[in-house]
Amino acid sequence: MPEKRDPETLLQHLPFDTFNTMQQDFIEKTLTSSKPLMLLAPTGSGKTLAYLVPLALSLQKNYPQSTGLIIVPSRELALQIEQVFRSLKTNLNACTCYGGHAFKTEANRLKENPALVIGTPGRLSEHAQLGNLPLAGLEMVVLDEFDKSLQFGFHDQLKVIFDRLDGTQRYFLTSATALESLPEFLPLSSWETLDYLKISSESKLELKLVRTPSVEKAAKLMHLLAGFQQENSLVFCNHREAVIRISTLLSENHFPHETLHGGMEQIDREKSLFKFRSGVKKVLIATDLAARGLDIPEIRHVVHYQLPSKEDAFIHRNGRTARMHASGQSYLVLAHDEPLPDYLPKDLSEFEPPEDIRIPTSSPLACLYISAGKKDKISKGDVVGFLTNKGGLDGGDIGLIGITDTASYVAIPREQVPAVLQKTSKEKMKKIRVKVELAN
Repeated sequence: MPEKRDPETLLQHLPFDTFNTMQQDFIEKTLTSSKPLMLLAPTGSGKTLAYLVPLALSLQKNYPQSTGLIIVPSRELALQIEQVFRSLKTNLNACTCYGGHAFKTEANRLKENPALVIGTPGRLSEHAQLGNLPLAGLEMVVLDEFDKSLQFGFHDQLKVIFDRLDGTQRYFLTSATALESLPEFLPLSSWETLDYLKISSESKLELKLVRTPSVEKAAKLMHLLAGFQQENSLVFCNHREAVIRISTLLSENHFPHETLHGGMEQIDREKSLFKFRSGVKKVLIATDLAARGLDIPEIRHVVHYQLPSKEDAFIHRNGRTARMHASGQSYLVLAHDEPLPDYLPKDLSEFEPPEDIRIPTSSPLACLYISAGKKDKISKGDVVGFLTNKGGLDGGDIGLIGITDTASYVAIPREQVPAVLQKTSKEKMKKIRVKVELAN
């Protein structure tokens, strides 16, 4: 059984020295109160780590007699939570379950009694109904972004799961917005709430309005993005059709960017997110799939190409910038005949993008695809060793590394790509012959 550690010790594997105030308060509350806890805090404030630390400490003490369950509204969030959990170096195993993932693979991993299961309501309810997912005697159940799960229509699937829970020790609920009431299937007669939504932070968000004739809206957006001079920018649309339409225009003008929407295959979504996170691409055009939960750091500009109908969605979108005491800017690109919704002030300052623009060139970084991943027991260390020993790269040339079930992605200097591809052709990584190519 892994050695028990205290919260501060878990920090040694993380890129910071202390927990923020919200995380510290929540962790301390888990140690002093046995009640169910509801954590309300803005997007980007560190809620995931806040609940993972007490969960990990508890599992280190009680696994394999007890296990944990985290329920999330999207597969991207499930994968991100798994990554954060692994970064804590607890030596505890985790299993992710979500649509688009091999069901049989998940079922086989669940038979191994993982310490932690992370999954979406639809897939978890399937496993529960088939008896694959043991729901008795859980140490902790976390319902992360619970309002989003309900908003996405997962009420029935959540009920299937919670109706089968028996003997759960603790419940944590988290969200970036508050609900007026909770569903009746939640076995919570009372709970304690830690509300950080109304606490002012040191972050600074500027709202700017860009008005344009309707027929020129997409072109105006391109001018706006060009004026950001390669600073990380996230453009939100309400529907995937708008994402595709904008992407087509940018592609026709050779404007580097990535897209993210629910109609994409999982492997393409993972690749797009990696390119944006790693700095290979500086612009991401997305639906509200990217509005919350996902780890997309240091976004300087958020652009609303289409405004959401509800204020909470607008808040979540803006939560991708001005995060953790950083400054950021949020732009509203509206046609002249598009009214401002009631949740916005009417005196927003207007902004006019530059008329003369220069289309950004490609990033100095490029993304390599390697045809081996978690299923092949590949680690980031394996990837670094392969690229330095076989690919001829220095360790300092290797940027962000992302490993999925079936593939690995690496950011390296674009100028090094031809030599690396030549040197790694037909080479093996961990005794596996892999294909290495530029990820388009």
